[in-house]
Amino acid sequence: MTLDRAVMSFAGFMILLSLALGTFVSDWWYLFTAFIGVNMIQASFTGFCPAAMIFKKLGVKSGTAFD
Repeated sequence: MTLDRAVMSFAGFMILLSLALGTFVSDWWYLFTAFIGVNMIQASFTGFCPAAMIFKKLGVKSGTAFD
């Protein structure tokens, strides 16, 4: 798995998790969903992505999505 796909997979998982928590635990979890969305937007403009940095340190190889 490449870095791009790992980040997209992680973001998708976190969104689904936060939606489930918002539905079954507390409406406040929807703020986490919004935070994830805002982080994805800022990462697309700035190139700064904490998740990508962590995956890179864990040894996930670089690549481009949708080759």
